[in-house]
Amino acid sequence: MRVLVVDDEVRLADGIRRGLEAEGFAVDVAHDGVEGLWYARENEYSAILLDIMLPRMSGYAVCRTLRDEENWTPVLMLTAKDGEWDEVEGLDTGADDYLTKPFSFAVLLARLRALVRRGATARPATLSAGDLVLDPARKTVTRGGEPIDLTTREFAVLEFLLRRAGEVVSKAQILAGVWDFAFEGDPNIVEVYIGHLRAKVDRPFGRTSIRTVRGAGYVIGEDGD
Repeated sequence: MRVLVVDDEVRLADGIRRGLEAEGFAVDVAHDGVEGLWYARENEYSAILLDIMLPRMSGYAVCRTLRDEENWTPVLMLTAKDGEWDEVEGLDTGADDYLTKPFSFAVLLARLRALVRRGATARPATLSAGDLVLDPARKTVTRGGEPIDLTTREFAVLEFLLRRAGEVVSKAQILAGVWDFAFEGDPNIVEVYIGHLRAKVDRPFGRTSIRTVRGAGYVIGEDGD
């Protein structure tokens, strides 16, 4: 298994490399973000260990670029920053795990093995159906590049549908996923919000991506597909 280590702390990167090689991994090392991105694009890796604070290009930018290019190699972010919002940003840009320095090599190795077991399955940072794109981290929705303003609840309903694009979801599933299991109001509230969404993301663009499946629920696809 080949692993890429991207860290500008030369001694730390070399120590990780030697430790991983002793465990049977093949290891490439880069010391800045641009070099790390080049390695990640040019080679296949089982996982990438990616520092956040890098010269020339941050780890956040490297990770988001890879995900935008549909490179799903598992990414474990390494950082000296231990604020919770730094962790949130790292995971929202597409990282799979987050480890704060200093860390024990045993923990690093266990996290790395867990990522390798999961493999490089698709997990885009944004959700889409055709040219309708929702970014959960940035809380934005666009259609054909044009921004669409949604309320918090409308955004949540659309995100629920997009996470199950192509699948028929029932009113009960939407209520449980967007409101909660104990919701005691009128279940027809779902129809109201579906109507709001159609009025904002479909009709102004001449689209019919949100469809009603009679007696079953709703499905979102590429303009009705």
